[in-house]
Amino acid sequence: MRKASRLFEIIQILRLARQPVTAAMIAAQLEVTIRSIYRDIAALQAMRVPIEGGRGIGYILRPGFDLPPLMFSIEEMEAIVLSLALLERTGDDELKQAAKRVGAKIAGAVPPPLRQTLDANALHAWGFAAPSAGAIDLALVRRAIRDEEKLDLSYRDELGRASERLIRPIALIYYAETANIVAWCELRQAIRNFRSDRIEDCLPTGLRFKGEGDRLRQIWVNGWEVNAAAAG
Repeated sequence: MRKASRLFEIIQILRLARQPVTAAMIAAQLEVTIRSIYRDIAALQAMRVPIEGGRGIGYILRPGFDLPPLMFSIEEMEAIVLSLALLERTGDDELKQAAKRVGAKIAGAVPPPLRQTLDANALHAWGFAAPSAGAIDLALVRRAIRDEEKLDLSYRDELGRASERLIRPIALIYYAETANIVAWCELRQAIRNFRSDRIEDCLPTGLRFKGEGDRLRQIWVNGWEVNAAAAG
C-alpha cells in the first residue's frame, strides 16, 4: 500500500473508532509494521490532523475533523458521471435514487473546477431502455443477496410453463432489456438464471443461507470461466 493511501486509511480507522486505537491494531489492519504506523501518525500530526494519544495508550481523532475535498482527475470524474447516468437507467428505483444522491454528494464535495464536469451535461447514457423488472422489486432481491436470505419465486420459463422455486440469490445482472437473478435453485439443485420479467411474484422467506453466498458465487464464476474458455 502506498503511503498516501495508508495515511488516508489511518484517518478512516480513527474516524470510525469509538475508543483509542493502538498502533499495533492499525498495523495489523493495514498489514504494515508498527514502526510504519508511528511514522505515519507523526506525519499526519505534522499536517495538523488532530490526532491525540501516544504509544501504549492508543490514538483518537478529535471530533469535528473533515477530510479535504474529494480529488479526482478529469477522466475519473467523467467515469463517475457516465457510471451514475447508466445506473439511473437500471429500472431499479432504489438504485436510481441512490445514484442521484451520490451525484449530489460528489457535487458538494469536489473543488469548483471538477464540479464543472458534473454541470457540463456533456456525457449521456443513451439508447438504453430501462429494463423491465416485471412484477418484482429489485431492491428486495439486492437485500436478499446481502443478507443471504432465500426467496420464493413464482416463475414462468420461455415456454410459459409456471413453477414455484425456492432460491438462494447470489448475484444480480442488469441488461438493457431486463435483469437476471443468479441463484442456487433448490428444485434443480444447480445454479440457474431467472429473468426478472418472467417472475410473477417474489417473496422473502426469512430462511437464511449464511456463509454460503461466497462459495456459491465462486462456483458460478468458475463455471462461467470454463464455458468462456471452451467457447474460445
